[in-house]
Amino acid sequence: MPEPDAFDALRDRLARTSRPAEPAGRADHARPASVWAAIGRGVLGRCPSCGTGKLFRRFLKPITQCASCQEDWSPQQADDFPAYVSIFLTGHILAPLIIALVKDSDLSVAALMAIIFPLAIVMMIGLLQPAKGAIIAVQWWFGMHGFPRRDRA
Repeated sequence: MPEPDAFDALRDRLARTSRPAEPAGRADHARPASVWAAIGRGVLGRCPSCGTGKLFRRFLKPITQCASCQEDWSPQQADDFPAYVSIFLTGHILAPLIIALVKDSDLSVAALMAIIFPLAIVMMIGLLQPAKGAIIAVQWWFGMHGFPRRDRA
């Protein structure tokens, strides 16, 4: 069995390789430990870099620079992908509900449409901002679309 020092060295090595290097002057903010932590911050509408600043100034309009950690968010290019993610998730969440409603209830077609359409619209709009935040976080983490690549070694 390896000595405890070997475990400490391995843990330290994994910690160094699982997060981006600290840019100069930003070591006081808690950087995400993994891409999943950054995605979680983006889903919540928080800065994926520090987790404290806001990522959006309006519903789908991201900020250009974080007020807390000064991270530049202008290179993001989420484009239409958040809408595709929102539609995909809405469809997969609503499909079992639609099947259950049609199979197990005696509702008319008009009643089914009165339930399903508004629910689908609300879900798609509600998922747009979290999807965009997650996509921006992934782009930032992996250095895509103009974000600087960070040394993970």
